[in-house]
Amino acid sequence: MPASPVQSPEPPPADAFAAIAEPRRRRLIDLLARQGPTPAGDLVDAMQIPQPSVSKHLAILREVGLVRVERRGRQRIYELNGPALKPVYDWVAALEQHWTTHLDRIKQRAERRANRASRGSPHTKE
Repeated sequence: MPASPVQSPEPPPADAFAAIAEPRRRRLIDLLARQGPTPAGDLVDAMQIPQPSVSKHLAILREVGLVRVERRGRQRIYELNGPALKPVYDWVAALEQHWTTHLDRIKQRAERRANRASRGSPHTKE
């Protein structure tokens, strides 16, 4: 009987965007943003998933620079590296500007239609 193929582990994400695509990593980032520096054990408790899974996700976040780790005795304390999230923030900010402009146009169009309807004007296509 032939041996079953060995699956190689998934390669780590190359950047912050790829790293935050995974929901559990976003949850870890959220926890660190809210709590500040946090021992690994507390993150495991908060995530309610097995410790090896949390460690795997923290390792990926550390590899792309989104979190830092400091050893204090037997504990590992994880901390969010905020500046590493700046490319994500900049990208979202650019999209926000686009959507704000787009939504403003939709609002203006709806208000014009509402004004015409309240005056009893026939509906015209814009």
